[in-house]
Amino acid sequence: MPRPIARVLTLLELLQSGGIRTASELADRLDVDERTVRHYVSHLVDLDVPVEAVRGRYGGYRLSPGHRLPPLMLGDDEALAVLLGLVAGRRAGLTAATGTAGETATAKIRRVLPERLRLRLDAVLASLAFTTTPGETVAPDSGVLLPVADAVNHHRPISLKYTDTHGRSSERTLHPYGLVAHAGKWYVTGADLSADGQDRTLRLDRVTDVRTLPGSFEPPAGLDPAERVLTSLATAPYRHAVTLRVQGTAEHIHTRLPPSVALVEELPAQETTDRTDSPDEPWSRVEMRVDRLDWLPAVLASLDRCFVIERPNELRDLVEAFAARLVHSARAERS
Repeated sequence: MPRPIARVLTLLELLQSGGIRTASELADRLDVDERTVRHYVSHLVDLDVPVEAVRGRYGGYRLSPGHRLPPLMLGDDEALAVLLGLVAGRRAGLTAATGTAGETATAKIRRVLPERLRLRLDAVLASLAFTTTPGETVAPDSGVLLPVADAVNHHRPISLKYTDTHGRSSERTLHPYGLVAHAGKWYVTGADLSADGQDRTLRLDRVTDVRTLPGSFEPPAGLDPAERVLTSLATAPYRHAVTLRVQGTAEHIHTRLPPSVALVEELPAQETTDRTDSPDEPWSRVEMRVDRLDWLPAVLASLDRCFVIERPNELRDLVEAFAARLVHSARAERS
């Protein structure tokens, strides 16, 4: 009867995670009985993997301390998951490394795969197509990302040098609350002690010279770093401040105006005095900061909801012109 190699390798992975694993625990994880677990342990010992049997009430099996494990071994599904993760990470800007690290990591993994599996995975990667083109991605340097992540995890203040969008450099002392990857860029959000503790969202690709400082801090309760980053992006000081009232829920409005673009607040019933054909549908206030207004009329039309423009007046003119073009196109005779 052939040895169930897949289960033996799974046993090795369980033991690699550290600690003592009882025979009953291993049997449950492998879906076998305890006698079979003992046979699998014998197989590992035959392969010169030093598995120790620990006696006593809390006994079980473990790897000998200090043992260097064999090279990385991946199953078909695991290898595919790793390689596709590298491809998707590069396209989405999630590969937090500069230069060609993603390509070299892919090459190293391919070199240690069996030829059968390597050829099959190459076929997948060669035939894979994406429905969207990769956007602009800016990956942070690992020398920045790793110390910032460590400071976030251990609630430690950091000192860093930052270059803003206008090229101005400054030194900041930050209580980092969280890391957020959004639209091909990495951000750190936290309290800027150099600016009286104000909330700040900083792009990691503009950060250099990160140093961990002594002490620790307590993050605010109920903290949501992703929401803080989206709010910061939506309220950035762009050229135009736009305020609207839209008859629709925040969920519906965000299908066309995502949280990184617009702040949406559903209004109480007593504040929605606009007369429409759908009096029961709620109204929401929408606030945005944008550099250009010319794209907004089409987006507002795509919402298919009543809306009122509070500011700016230029947007009213653009919406009227857009509506006139739609009417003209609808009434134009077919050639």
